[in-house]
Amino acid sequence: MRLGVLDIGSNTGHLLIVDAHLGAAPMPASSYKEPLRLAEHLVDGAVSDAGVVALTNFIKGAVEMAEDKGCERVFSFATSAVRDATNAQEVLEQVTRETNCDLVVLSGADEARLTFLAARRWYGWSAGRLAVFDIGGGSLEIAGGVEELPDIAWSLPLGAGRLTRERIRPGAWGANRPSDDEIRVIRTEIRAEIARNAGALLRAGTPDHAVATSKTFRSLSRICGSAPSSEGPFVKRVLRARDLRSWTTKLASMDEESIAELPGVSANRAHQMLAGSLIAEAVMDIFEVEELEICPWALREGVILDKLDRIDPNTPETVT
Repeated sequence: MRLGVLDIGSNTGHLLIVDAHLGAAPMPASSYKEPLRLAEHLVDGAVSDAGVVALTNFIKGAVEMAEDKGCERVFSFATSAVRDATNAQEVLEQVTRETNCDLVVLSGADEARLTFLAARRWYGWSAGRLAVFDIGGGSLEIAGGVEELPDIAWSLPLGAGRLTRERIRPGAWGANRPSDDEIRVIRTEIRAEIARNAGALLRAGTPDHAVATSKTFRSLSRICGSAPSSEGPFVKRVLRARDLRSWTTKLASMDEESIAELPGVSANRAHQMLAGSLIAEAVMDIFEVEELEICPWALREGVILDKLDRIDPNTPETVT
């Protein structure tokens, strides 16, 4: 059947349409996305009127595309930016009223769990114990385990967009980049936040595979020399700690325009790459990982796989 998953993230709204059935890998059929930057539309903790308008307009377009492409069902969810907004309920009600789309707000733990599920299905049972890390726009998800669902899973408010907005770019970064001393303070704060509960994962021992998912890790891996996306999902891609340390230093000295010209970096995410690099480097140091394997599947695929496991093919649903 043809399914859609509508992901309202802190950076991007993304409708992924796949052809899928139980027991098979979802095959991408079409994609529609926009850089909503919802996290940057937060004013005193609330999504601004402009942010709500951008969100509802995007969802209207996504619903229309899902219908045009023949989706039988669309699973819609929102993550950190909506979850943390003080006016989240009002935003959800307005979205439902104007688009007839009911967004489910995922908890941070659910994000971690579903991302882990995607990685487990990608690597398979023979991969043994997995440790899975995902840097989003608003949060960092961490999970580990030997089964299909993680033994441990948690979320931290350490997204690349959030850190950029709150700590790295309070003004116009590029004209006024943070100093080396300021970056050192930010670096220390990130590591203290991650280390606070790191023992929950470290006590399980060295994972058989340390895995990273989603756009920030993919971009960092590409900057550090991994194969481009044009070579397909089955090419092995890794992010090595030694390469990342070197590039973190370089990113701290570059302006946004120069960062946007790097391989694998889109213009709308260039301003977040230093923050993403600082978080990724902290993850690798705290959890003593010298190499992260880049998994092509992440939260959206996890949502689809989870829904396929539960779906009743005899029960129709609308595309919202």
